[in-house]
Amino acid sequence: MKNCIAVANLTKRFDFPIRNENSGWLKNFLFPDRKQITAVNNLTFSISQGERIAFIGPNGAGKSTTIKMLTGILHPTSGEINVLGLSPLKNRARLAARIGTIFGQRSQLLPNLPVTDSLELFGVMYGLSAQTIRNRIIELTEQLELENFRTQSVRKLSLGQRMRAELAASLMHKPEIIFLDEPTIGLDLIAKKNIRDLLLKLNRESGITIFLTSHDVEDIESLCERIIIIDNGCLLIDSPTNRLGASLSQEKFMDISAKTRFTTFPALPRGLVYMAKGATQITVSVDSSLLDIKEAIMIIAGQFDINDINIYGMKLEVAIRRIYGRSATGN
Repeated sequence: MKNCIAVANLTKRFDFPIRNENSGWLKNFLFPDRKQITAVNNLTFSISQGERIAFIGPNGAGKSTTIKMLTGILHPTSGEINVLGLSPLKNRARLAARIGTIFGQRSQLLPNLPVTDSLELFGVMYGLSAQTIRNRIIELTEQLELENFRTQSVRKLSLGQRMRAELAASLMHKPEIIFLDEPTIGLDLIAKKNIRDLLLKLNRESGITIFLTSHDVEDIESLCERIIIIDNGCLLIDSPTNRLGASLSQEKFMDISAKTRFTTFPALPRGLVYMAKGATQITVSVDSSLLDIKEAIMIIAGQFDINDINIYGMKLEVAIRRIYGRSATGN
């Protein structure tokens, strides 16, 4: 499949003045010492058209800087970027007409305008004809279920309604890539699910590429088929979402529910460790390099009066937390 984003050896350094405590104020003002930091360091990856990518990392990892370079807001210090066959550095205006953005913590809509007026404004900004704008508003109103609040001013919308309106604004010009920064932040569980379902539907029906940054693990699990993790500006992991846990550890986990109640918790052999103990359920980790699952089940069945066993790999949240922890300690 054709790449819609290709990044090679991308680096961004920032240079800024710092105060020298041994110098007077005039020297610090006129001839300050300077410090350089590397926000993005030799980053290389590519994304195919229609992929759903989570681009994540701890705070300060370089995610926002990378996205700003992908969209032409910042210029790289070195390296190459190709987005939809264009250089963001040289063709920012042309690129803007082919991508959409949503920032969960910053609205791009005018608060006092009704939703439809905001959408019309975006259509004009993207150079669409009056008829195309009308048709597109009708399509998006139906597609994103805006009918009940399309004539309300943006400032009177609930957060869930506003995010749907933000999504509509980002889709007015039928972008090929949509960049999402914390799109469900602050939403309740139902509103979060609605936004995720809409994004999956758009990806399925139009083939739009989804580039997500989020600290919400459910967003990542529900929306993304691939995870790119960075820290200190460097690539740590590039993995299919469903294989991330398995790539880190040979651990498996068993949730074991009791027929009646667990009253004692006998010592377990090497390779099995209690993760949680309760009267009706316990969780045990299995080191599959020491024990296979069949052996583990036989041992547990010999120790407890069991009603049911649920076996699963490392949860995505745990896997991501471990990656962040390893990066922080330099391992």
